[in-house]
Amino acid sequence: MDASWPAAPRLRRPRILRQEWRELTFLHWAVDPAVVAHFFPAGTSPDTFEGRTYVGLVAFRMVDTGLPYGPAVPYWGAFLETNVRLYSVDTSGRRGVVFLSLDADRLPVVAAARAVFGLPYRWARMTHVADGNQHLYTSTIRWPGVQASATVTVRVGQPLEPGPLEEFLTARWGLHIHRAGRTWYLPNYHPAWPLHTADLLTFEDRGLLASVGLTDLTRPPDHIAYSAGVPAEFALPDRI
Repeated sequence: MDASWPAAPRLRRPRILRQEWRELTFLHWAVDPAVVAHFFPAGTSPDTFEGRTYVGLVAFRMVDTGLPYGPAVPYWGAFLETNVRLYSVDTSGRRGVVFLSLDADRLPVVAAARAVFGLPYRWARMTHVADGNQHLYTSTIRWPGVQASATVTVRVGQPLEPGPLEEFLTARWGLHIHRAGRTWYLPNYHPAWPLHTADLLTFEDRGLLASVGLTDLTRPPDHIAYSAGVPAEFALPDRI
């Protein structure tokens, strides 16, 4: 395994992209690794914590998207996103994320991310409303052949000191992608997440998890957390 984990390894140059992820709510379900193993690209497998792996649903705002230096990209630089993700490890020990879906409310972003990186972005109608310590996120997919939506409402609580499980879920310094018949690792860097506890006030899943093949995941999440967010940078991908 990666000897530097959970600390972030130095991100090599050249950098290709920067973003800021803000006002994030994390919902996680513990599952049997065998149940989701078929989702992982060649050269990767489910990463596990105490014998279980996790499915994550993450809703947030994306801002300041752009090249490593200079202004954010107009219109494309800020949007809402909800993603469904799994936790991976490759044959060289690098821990990462495998995305089953990334739903965003900017169609040009969706088109560009699918074309350049092969990421499973989908266009959606989305809202985010912050009212004191409560956050409401909605998403309705606008993608051909998909009828799905979701609503998440949380109340943010006290600061949360990351334990082993929080480190497992958030100390992820890249993503594994299947692209052009090969598996790639796209590395990133961001500071440690400033986490808070959160109470789940509403979770209405109207086909969102089922739309990515998670048809049996109908129970409440096992772990909930909130973060005000972090800046992030990406470097060129490696082939597995």
